[in-house]
Amino acid sequence: MQQQREIYERARLARDVRFDGQFYVGVVTTGIYCRPICPANAPKRENVEIFPSAASAGEAGFRPCLRCRPEAAPGTPAWSGTSTTVRRGLRLIAGGALDSSSVESLADRLGVTSRHLRRLFSKHLGASPLAVAHTQRLHFAKKLIDETRLSLSHVSSAAGYGSVRRFNDTFKKTYGRSPRDLRKVGEKIDPSAHAATLSVRLAYRQPFNWNALLDFYRVRAVPGVEMIAGDCYRRALQIDDAGVVIEMRPDNRTGYLCLTLYGVDTSALFETVQRAREVFDLDAPIADIESVLKKDSLLKQYLAKNRGIRVPGAWSGFEITVRAILGQQISVKAATTLAGRIVARYGQRIGPIEGIENGPSLLFPTARRLVRARFNDIGLVRSRADTLRRVAAAVVNGELDFGPDKDPDVVCTKLKSIKGIGEWTAQYVAMRALKNPDAFPASDLGLLKAIDAPVRVTPAQLLERAERWRPWRAYAALILWNSLADSGG
Repeated sequence: MQQQREIYERARLARDVRFDGQFYVGVVTTGIYCRPICPANAPKRENVEIFPSAASAGEAGFRPCLRCRPEAAPGTPAWSGTSTTVRRGLRLIAGGALDSSSVESLADRLGVTSRHLRRLFSKHLGASPLAVAHTQRLHFAKKLIDETRLSLSHVSSAAGYGSVRRFNDTFKKTYGRSPRDLRKVGEKIDPSAHAATLSVRLAYRQPFNWNALLDFYRVRAVPGVEMIAGDCYRRALQIDDAGVVIEMRPDNRTGYLCLTLYGVDTSALFETVQRAREVFDLDAPIADIESVLKKDSLLKQYLAKNRGIRVPGAWSGFEITVRAILGQQISVKAATTLAGRIVARYGQRIGPIEGIENGPSLLFPTARRLVRARFNDIGLVRSRADTLRRVAAAVVNGELDFGPDKDPDVVCTKLKSIKGIGEWTAQYVAMRALKNPDAFPASDLGLLKAIDAPVRVTPAQLLERAERWRPWRAYAALILWNSLADSGG
């Protein structure tokens, strides 16, 4: 603990951006908590308390700094600490699990007692589940106040406050000012923003290799569903029975991406923004990951050229499973072609959305839509078509669930029990849909090819070597895949 405190102390004094969001600084003399990169004069060490999360600083009685804006920091990694239960719990809270439910209900979904869940959160985050949920809502509302034109009543609703009065009281208690007063002193809103859209800045942990992430999506973009043009990613989604479009691109400020939402209802903003953070892996603890992976001489070599790697997530676990099945033993390009044909035949077209022209207009078909699909005349072999229908049936029947409360190992076991799905497919789904940072498809031909050896290594040999990459084997896989692209392989 003392060694960790010394590391944080040096990072605080150096305003090291790599530690932004990994800890917070409570200043005893002012009662304010800050990010380690706060531009204010650094307080003396004896006047500082270190907190592992914004929620723990808030529970200790500190209020957020209006200068460095803790709500704009990268989020807590979903795998914070060593507890799988905490990781799953954070994903559920980010999706609003405690907005209208209790800690007891959350604990039930995670298969533990509420007392044990509180103990785990206290150990790894220094705060209770309710405090984490409260801080997330507060920070999200503050971002909307500062960065959007939404009315304050809509901000209150979007952030999950039950009433405007509660919203106002919370802000006065936390910031000593009303939301209206905070908006008056907040950042100037970009006047070029379209009135029918909502754009927010999302901070990420640096470094961030956006081009590598975009290239990964580019070669896998399903026609009609996803579009990549220049440095911009667009995607059609169904949220609360409505067809919407999301857009992600680099912001003009270093350390941020700009997320623009078209057609997203106010009530779905919080969950959509949190989901985007996960899909684009904004909160990956890059410093921790690189410190482990660079111990391998080959990965160290690739890391030097490819820092800030991310594991691309998925908007739908079912969709990624379908894509993985289509990709079995064929090229990425061929699998993408097949996915495009399936979407063209079985996907749902969304209507025009105000504020965006010529964007993606098709939704990936649901499991219910594909459970009886024939898949004829699209180039899909019968065995693959049968596997797709079996997976769709398992999802429709509730036997297969990709929810954030599900243990990745349990989901992988269920996937492999379905005829036509093996270890490679299950691990690929765990990596992208279940956000397991240690998932690793060892039999992947690209990974085997990327290991520079006189004789091609076997999956068993690769697994043995990958033991030293834990718990970040998914990131090692992305680094190896990218090395093939860099070399033209």
